[in-house]
Amino acid sequence: MNVPLTPLDFLNRARRLFPARVGVVDGDARFTYAAFAARCDRLAWLLSGALRVRPGARVAWLCGNTHELLEAYYGVLLAGAVLLPLNIRLAPAELRFVLDDSGASVLFRHPDQPDPGHGTRQVVLGADYEAALAAQPAEPFPPPDVDENAPAELFYTSGSTGTPKGALLSHRALYLHAVHNALTGGLTGDDVVIHTIPLFHVNGWGTPHYVTGLGGVHVLLPRFDASEVLRLVEAEGVTRLFLVPAMARAIIDHPSLDGRDVSSLRQVSIGGAPAGPELVAEVEDRLGCECICGYGMTESSPTLTRSLDKPGEPKSLARRTTTGLPILGVDVRVVDDDDNEVTWDGATVGEIVARSNHVMIGYWNSPDETAAALRGGWLRTGDLAVVDPDGYLTIVDRKKDVIVSGGENISSVEVEKAIAAHPAVAEVAVVGVPDERWGEVPRAFVSLKPGAAPLTEREVIGWVQERLARFKAPKSVVFLPELPKGGTGKIQKTELRAFDVKGAARSD
Repeated sequence: MNVPLTPLDFLNRARRLFPARVGVVDGDARFTYAAFAARCDRLAWLLSGALRVRPGARVAWLCGNTHELLEAYYGVLLAGAVLLPLNIRLAPAELRFVLDDSGASVLFRHPDQPDPGHGTRQVVLGADYEAALAAQPAEPFPPPDVDENAPAELFYTSGSTGTPKGALLSHRALYLHAVHNALTGGLTGDDVVIHTIPLFHVNGWGTPHYVTGLGGVHVLLPRFDASEVLRLVEAEGVTRLFLVPAMARAIIDHPSLDGRDVSSLRQVSIGGAPAGPELVAEVEDRLGCECICGYGMTESSPTLTRSLDKPGEPKSLARRTTTGLPILGVDVRVVDDDDNEVTWDGATVGEIVARSNHVMIGYWNSPDETAAALRGGWLRTGDLAVVDPDGYLTIVDRKKDVIVSGGENISSVEVEKAIAAHPAVAEVAVVGVPDERWGEVPRAFVSLKPGAAPLTEREVIGWVQERLARFKAPKSVVFLPELPKGGTGKIQKTELRAFDVKGAARSD
């Protein structure tokens, strides 16, 4: 027997087996899985009926983490269409580009989001959306005839290196990604997960699918707020948090933490950017649960690795702060310029390549870029890493972020980790800037923890020189109240490279 693989199976399982389970919490709104599935059905009826959306059409959503976007993860696919979540932090011109490039047939927009000024038909969430759903048939939407290799979701990359590209993810990729993630991470139906990671970002790291299929609880949070996260952990008995480093730092530094009961937490997963051992250790100490790191990208649905301890071996903080081991269903290698796997010595640097059923179909309408990204049957990540003798990967940099200074390669990530270890530093990013003598040199951008004692440029440079080779230390340091971030909370190095340091807060 060969049954097509599709994320819709997760919704069907939840509605059949856990109909009375309150599975979706969004502010004051609470939906059982029976009610949630019924709303997904009504959305599918609306799309295929009044909105005349045809199979394969792209349906765009512009909103934060709300139950409506979670419904779209299933309702759009039920209608045979392709879900296109849009980054709410994009400028109107960027949104118009994505809508044009994707050929989206309809845009669902939260009233808090400004109209991007595009000709695509719109449905405004809220009263209009609820009225449209209420007008639809009450019976379940007929199950579609799914081609598991057909596109299900379309996510546009950030475009930090040029024009954004849309990564097409198939039904099969999303299904297997959810199963493999849940198995590797040991998730169960008892898990309660806050959607801290935006649902418009790379499949919500898979949480919309495996939490539903297992019968766990989704807790929606429209925008990240550390105080609200801590409140929800206590109020809803949250068991797992998925965070980028900036989110983790905001939570453990928040003044309300000591007054909150966070004993329900079982695990914190940090991804999106490398996390130093100091941050991981502090998260475990302050939140009282295991903290691991993970790695992935839009093109792989996204998870590729997680830094779990190997079974049967002692717990190791050092291992938990690495990039980790490949999750189930993923083959990851680190290769040199000739595609030969590097030695597992923890020192030889190569590019991470991956092969998996989770990897994208390709980039939307971009055959040349697709061929380059999937050359030789492997996804070329552009991330540089080393592998230790036990097979744990550690990212050392992006290819484009390696700073070549006077003929020496400097890893921006290595310098960032050194600076982040300073007790006064909240956030740091290191970029290369032009230099007449050396070609380029490192510049550090630093924000300090609230209440921290002032820190000078000379102190930061000296701190790095005590820990790394002197040539790796930044030649200048810029202090900012907060570093610029994209919609996922990742620091935007493109903005920092173009930053005008004149008038910025600097110390000599």
